[in-house]
Amino acid sequence: MKTIIIDDSLHLKRLDEALVFHSIAPSRSKIKAMIEEGKIILNGKVETKVSKTVMKGDTIQCEEYEVKPLTLEKENIPLDVIYEDDYILIINKPAGLVVHPGNGHNEHTLVNALLYHEANLSSINGTERPGLVHRIDKDTSGLLAIAKTDEAYLGLAEQLKDHSMHREYFALVKGIIYEDDGKIDAPIAKDDKRPGKFKVNVTKGKESVTFFHVEKRYPKCGCTLISCRLLTGRTHQIRVHMDYIGHPVIGDPLYGEGNRKIYDKGQLLHAYRLTLVHPITKKEMTFIAPRPDYFEKLLSTLE
Repeated sequence: MKTIIIDDSLHLKRLDEALVFHSIAPSRSKIKAMIEEGKIILNGKVETKVSKTVMKGDTIQCEEYEVKPLTLEKENIPLDVIYEDDYILIINKPAGLVVHPGNGHNEHTLVNALLYHEANLSSINGTERPGLVHRIDKDTSGLLAIAKTDEAYLGLAEQLKDHSMHREYFALVKGIIYEDDGKIDAPIAKDDKRPGKFKVNVTKGKESVTFFHVEKRYPKCGCTLISCRLLTGRTHQIRVHMDYIGHPVIGDPLYGEGNRKIYDKGQLLHAYRLTLVHPITKKEMTFIAPRPDYFEKLLSTLE
């Protein structure tokens, strides 16, 4: 059992922030899970509220975090490697490939493929997400940055945190957007009434900002091709934001209505450009992945 005494530096901080500072688990999400599972004792009582405020002199007791051995199988799934060196790997993920294990399954994911193709991956993000710095949805295609070393992971993660890593997407959306450019600044939170979905929530949501630019309008079918740049990176952010302004992504199975008539195999969303500073060489790098063939083929039919 590990014991922590709160000092001046953590006075009036959230419980999860205090535990992150003391590194009781490999990631904030795992710390959050420990709290919610009743594994944290605050001043002699079990505390399950993540946002509980702690004060100077408070005593926190918690079990030592046990790192579970990696049980994922290596799978020879082809990878479209855009760039690779000793520290980072840039992958162009196809639509339909789940990024990491979860929801009861631990096979046929990008992580299984990475374990097969790469001998070295950062372990900071846990045994189920080795090397993963960020993620995109199963049916979203495009660029992902993978960290081979812990130093590379920390450098890339910091860029995500301070918004200096730029991620840009193409999306085909329902309806005609008449403005050439726009900014959607609307906080996003989990949708308590619909598990697995998110929604704009101005009181409980986290800051979420999406910039978009109209690439082409298709009046005959009532669609608009846009490019989007994320300032923040919330789960389903583009999908939620575009639905929120009445222009859901075409093919999206979770958000929007009437947007699956011309395509119903998943959202037409592609992460085409990724700009970052190499965490070791400090050189700015930009990677581009063209839209997939099925995306291009559909666009050609809309002319």
